[in-house]
This record gives sequence, C-alpha cells and structure tokens, in this order.
Amino acid sequence: MTGTTLSPAAARLGLLGKLMAVVRPEFRAEEFAFDPADPVFGGGVCLVPSCERTARGQGLCTGHHDRWAAEGRPDLDSFAAATDSRWHKQQPLLCCRAPGCGRGVCRGGLCTRHAAAWQRAERPDLIAWLPAQPETQPPAGLVICLVGDCRLWVEKDIPFCRGHGATWKSNGRPDPEQFARGYAEIEVVPRNERVRLQGLSAQLKLEIQYALQRRSDERTVKVQPFVVMQVVRFLTSCPVTSLLDWPEEIWRQRIGRPAPKDSNPRALLIFARRQLEDLADVGGGWDTEYGRDIWRMHLLGFEGRRRLRFDQIPQPWLREPAKRWARWRISTGLCLEASRRAIAAIERFGQFLASATVNVTGLAEVNRPLLERYLADLQAEMGGSQRQGSHIGLLNSFFTAIRQHRWDETLPTTALFFVQDQPKRAERPPRALAEQVMAQVEHSGNLDRWGNDDYRLITVILIRCGLRISDALRLRFDCITSDADRAPYLRYFNHKMKREALVPIDEDLLRLIGQQRHRVADRWPSRPSGPAWLFPRPTKNVDGQAPISSSTYRLALYRWLQACDIRDEHGQPVHFTPHQWRHTLGTRMINRDVPQEVVRRILDHDSSQMTGHYARLHDTTVRRHWEAARKVNVAGQAVTLDPDGPLAEAAWAKQRLGRATQALANGYCGLPVQKTCPHANACLTCPMFITTPEFLPQHHSHRQQVVQIITAAEARGQTRLVEMNQQVLVNLDNIITSLTDDNTAEEAAADAG
Repeated sequence: MTGTTLSPAAARLGLLGKLMAVVRPEFRAEEFAFDPADPVFGGGVCLVPSCERTARGQGLCTGHHDRWAAEGRPDLDSFAAATDSRWHKQQPLLCCRAPGCGRGVCRGGLCTRHAAAWQRAERPDLIAWLPAQPETQPPAGLVICLVGDCRLWVEKDIPFCRGHGATWKSNGRPDPEQFARGYAEIEVVPRNERVRLQGLSAQLKLEIQYALQRRSDERTVKVQPFVVMQVVRFLTSCPVTSLLDWPEEIWRQRIGRPAPKDSNPRALLIFARRQLEDLADVGGGWDTEYGRDIWRMHLLGFEGRRRLRFDQIPQPWLREPAKRWARWRISTGLCLEASRRAIAAIERFGQFLASATVNVTGLAEVNRPLLERYLADLQAEMGGSQRQGSHIGLLNSFFTAIRQHRWDETLPTTALFFVQDQPKRAERPPRALAEQVMAQVEHSGNLDRWGNDDYRLITVILIRCGLRISDALRLRFDCITSDADRAPYLRYFNHKMKREALVPIDEDLLRLIGQQRHRVADRWPSRPSGPAWLFPRPTKNVDGQAPISSSTYRLALYRWLQACDIRDEHGQPVHFTPHQWRHTLGTRMINRDVPQEVVRRILDHDSSQMTGHYARLHDTTVRRHWEAARKVNVAGQAVTLDPDGPLAEAAWAKQRLGRATQALANGYCGLPVQKTCPHANACLTCPMFITTPEFLPQHHSHRQQVVQIITAAEARGQTRLVEMNQQVLVNLDNIITSLTDDNTAEEAAADAG
C-alpha cells in the first residue's frame, strides 16, 4: 500500500461491521431535519417573530432573506419587526384591483378578464382607468378557493383560484382536498434544510451517516444541509459502492469545479473519506502506518492531520532505512518538523543518486568519493547557506544511525562527512528590530488600528514577553498566576523545550489579559470550566476548542504593517516576522544592563549560548558608538582609531579593559595596561590621556577649581604651584574648546537635517 491509496477490498474488510457498530441510532435515518439551534447543522432561529425556520443569511431564513433583499435590504431590525411573519405558502395571493372583483391576478395587478378590457382600451393609465370601470358583481353561487387561507373566487370548472389552480395543474391535478391540506400542513423545516439519503447504496448511505455523526461530535465546523445534498447528488452519479473505492486525489479531481470553487462539498467529501480511512485502520498504530509511504501522524498521537511523506525518495532500498530512522527519531521525542527536515535531506540525496550521471543502485556504492561529488552538487545549489550545512549534518547522522543500529551492513565505512565538509557559517546578522521601527510598532495609534482585540493583545504579548508565536497563540485560558508577593506572571508551555515556563508581566498587561478572558467567556459561555484557549479561532470553532493558527495571525500582521505604513530609517516599508520581537526584547534587556542569566530565564533559553548572542550584539553596539565618538588628548588633538585597521580588535579590547581597570572621572587612560604610568595622578598632563564630549561637565568644573588654585597660589607667591597648574589649565582649555566646537558642529548639522 502506497500514498493515500488503500486496496478497496482490504480497506472495506470489516469496515461495514465497524460502521454498524459506531453509527448511533439518531444518525441511521434516511432523512434528516435538523433543529435550527443545532450547533453544527443549524444556524439559529430567524429574526422575524413567530418564524421558526433556520436562519442562514443576516439572521433570516431563506424566505425572509429573499423578501428582505427584494425590498432593498432595509434595516434588519425594522424589517424583522414589520414584515409578514407568515411563510410563502401561508400568504394570500393578490386580488384583482378592479372594483368589486375577487379573482386572482393575471398581469398588471388585474385578473384575466379586466386585463383584456384594459388591453382593448389601449392600455390607459391604470390609476385613471380603474375608477371608471363598473363594479364587478359576484357570480351566482359564489365559491371561494378551496385553499384555507385564500379568499379569492374559484376559476371555471376547478375548485381553486387562478394561482392555486395553476399550481394544482402543474402537480398533475391531485386530489383537491389533499392538495389543499398541503397548504395548511406547513413544514417548519423546508426541503432545502433537509438531508435525504434515499438515493444512495446501503454502504454509501452508512458512510455519509457516519460522516455526519463525526461532524456533529467534533463540533468544529458548521455544515449546511444543502452542502450535504450536493455531495449526495454527486455520489448517486458515481460508479462506486464506497468512498474508499477511489483515492483522495481522484475524489478531489472529480467533484465540482476546480478549487476554490465548490470547496464546501469537496471538503465534506474528503473529510468523510478520511474519517472512514481512520475507522478502517483504527487501533493499527505503527503496524498500519509503517508500511505506508505517507504516514498519517494523527494516528500516531500527533495533533492535527499532518503527514510525513517518503514517496518522493526514489529508491526503495533508501526509503526503508529512512523510515526506520524517522521512526527511531520520533520515538526519542523529536518533534515532527525535525523529522520532516531529516526526510527532506534524504529525499534530496536520493534524487542525486537517481540522476543519470550517478545512477547508484544500493547503499554499498555510497562511498567517500561519491559524497564528495554530492558536496559539490549541494554547493552549486545552495551556495554555502545554512540549509546546506543542515543537509550535510542530517545525512551524516543518517549514516551513523545505519551503522549504529546495523540496518544495512553494506554501507561502507568511508560513507561519512567530516567537520571540514561543513560550509563556513557566516555570522548571522542581528534580528532585533531597530528602535525607530519599534517606536512606530508600539505607538498606541498604530496598535489601535488592529481593529481586532485578539490580534492587538497577541502583538503586545509578543513584544513585552518575548514568547514564540506558537506559544503565544496557545496560551491557556487560565494563563495568569502570581507569587507570594502577588506579583503577576504569564504561564505558558514552551513547545520547543517541552516544559512549562513563566514570565513576569506588568499590571497593564494583566488588565488587558483579564479583558480578553471576559470577551472569550462571553462568546463561549456553554463550557462550565471556561474556554480552553485565551485566543480561540474566530471561525469554524463552534465550541472554542481550536486556537488561532500562526498563519492566520501572520497574514493579519502583514496587513496591519501595510495599513500602518511602518517604515525603516531609509523610508522603505518594513517586513518582519513575529519571532523578531523575541530578539528585540532580548537585545533591549541586554542593552539596559539586565544580567545575562536573568535574560536567559525570561526568554526560557535552554542554555546561555543563545542569550550570549544578544550580549555580543550589545558589545557591537557599544563599540560602534565608541568608534564614532570624537576622542581628543590633552593637547586637544583628535585621536584616530581606524575601525577597519588590523589593530581594531586589539584596540577595542584594550579600551574595554582600560575602562574597566583604569577608569578616570573625566576620561580614560590610553596607556597599554602592561606599562607603568610615570605620571601618577597627573593625567591632564599625560600624553596617554584620552577624553570624549561626555566628560565636558567635569572638565568645566575642574577648570574652575584649577583657576581658583592658581589665583590663590599667585596671591601667596607660590610660583612652582602656579607653574604646575598652569599647564593643566592650558590643557583643559584645549580640551574644552575642541570638544565644544565639535559638539556645536554636530548640533548645527542635526538642526539642518
């Protein structure tokens, strides 16, 4: 068995018995009339008072919705209160407008007789013509239409008025009494709201009944009866006795028009087939899935209907160890995405082996020379990217697992990669967003442009708490906890690390989450324990059991960025991923001197290696500002340090050590730390002294003190002391003048900009 195809005989073996056992009596009917309040097949009761039919559009049943549209779509509440609540069959037919006439209308608001007279008069204005007509007298032995609510005169030779008589004739002139009773016996559930399975074979009928039962039990997607009938009518024309007779791909091609048209009946049909396939294989687990080339992971305990495909690996002799490797990796607890990437690496390798220039026929031919050719092929396609390194590493792990578990003894010992085979990984650029961009993102006016409270709160949580998007969207409804000091924390499940985690939050975020809880509880009040998620999916989520998907939020995020017109420092529109907010938070905390271990705990990193990436970014930021700052010595001369020169790294390291071990109140020492300073406490006369504009206030204060010392020394006749401080005063004047001029020029340039 390969792909999604099962042998029909094998699939149906025992399926009928399973269906008979699981389909409940309430779903064994041949015709279904669902209650309007049914959460899956219903739609609520029509807004028009005393109308008991199912609402389908704008809160109205089909009949009243058509009447509302015909009247120009007025205000819904006013329309529902004023319109006739009776259904179409209950409403009286129009009467002729001629004086005294009680016949049914033929055309132009007139019966056949008066319409002909008006035509003979050459169709004058009706308003003026009607009052001039003689009043019509009722015929002798007047008989009223047999239909109970109709008060029109009968037509010649039939017991009905003109309109009801035409309907009676078109239905084959049934028994008049029985026909008239049909108007009195109005069905609350009309024909278009019913599901009828009489035209299906016994097996197909039971399979559709099971699909309806599964939809009802899951309570995730609404299904309208007319969509079910589209599927039923389609199946009656197909030469099959079971949905498993054809693979899923054939059903997708056969039903309806190409996607996305006719998507609802196609989705229901595919859902029904998948449910049957699961029922046929229920309890099979690995024994059933391992032999398939496409594994249905939901039958192996994974959420959703994700699949792991091996059908793109050309060689069966390579596909078998790939399956064993994937099963082993899954059993060790690796996530499905990790297994999917591993299979993709083997798939790429298999396609290389199957090429005409290689044409390898077994693992015994996979040796080091062949792998060197493969390395060149990878380099030509991927150009030393991170994906290339991932393919090499995964393939090497695959070879190691084959030898370790002895899955194939023919694999040569030379089939392996070395550390030197990995492409040199370029240093990844910072992913944190610039503060200019974050200022626009966090602006209250832009946040308010979300227009969706869920998405707005998700954005705030991602920015302030640094959660991964998958963790944020799967926050539980009761995600708030507090410590002994009543400080609030956001509790979430770290899906990457597979553990619970906490992050401290402020009172504002606590308030926003509390408001979200109230909104969700009001929308899904039926659950006694409250909804499962803080952010339930807004559609196709009858019970609120499904959270918002990451793809849904990402699309909304991109639309929001475009609507807010957020731009970078170059004026270009900004496009980023939600994960970059996590990098931004980490970088912000490091730049605010939050200890690295604290950052690691807040972001719930497994090790300090990733957190160290933010610390490296902080060091780069500080160095960039240090290189850009104007540095002068005691003579007021600029000190130039070439950031691109061969001594740049050494100069930066020395400067950092100097600041840490020889910090001065008004600058820092540029002397190599290995040397001894010959100018003890005389830095302002030292040629190694360096200072920057940030120390200007200290220089001004120091100059004032030196002037006072010189003045006092001159008064006392202490010439030596005057000489010593006079050089300090000259140097201070040089420094202040140079740094002040530089600051003034920068401010003027900024003002001009």
